[in-house]
Amino acid sequence: MGRANHGANPWANPWAGEVVLTMDGRPRTLRLTLGALAGLEAELGAGSLAALVERFEGRDFSTRDVLALLRAGARGGGVDVDPANAAIEGGPVAAAKAAAELLARSFVLE
Repeated sequence: MGRANHGANPWANPWAGEVVLTMDGRPRTLRLTLGALAGLEAELGAGSLAALVERFEGRDFSTRDVLALLRAGARGGGVDVDPANAAIEGGPVAAAKAAAELLARSFVLE
């Protein structure tokens, strides 16, 4: 179970894989869980998470990829907002950046 996150904490802990994205006027802390990562493979048709990472690194990702990552991050962070229906500060560029950061921070090996 994720913790409730209604935007009270605008700071992310990158070592915990957290990313802050402002949705509907409030900063939301997003985080990918292991379960969410497993679900992403199936949902996005990626043979592996490495394939998804390669799509982002090669800038060959889709809006569907971005939304799936943001939804998974919202669930993992206990955020009660659906990114597909939220007003995202910074628009599609900020959404894509947050999705890429979520993915990258999930695989920090330090």
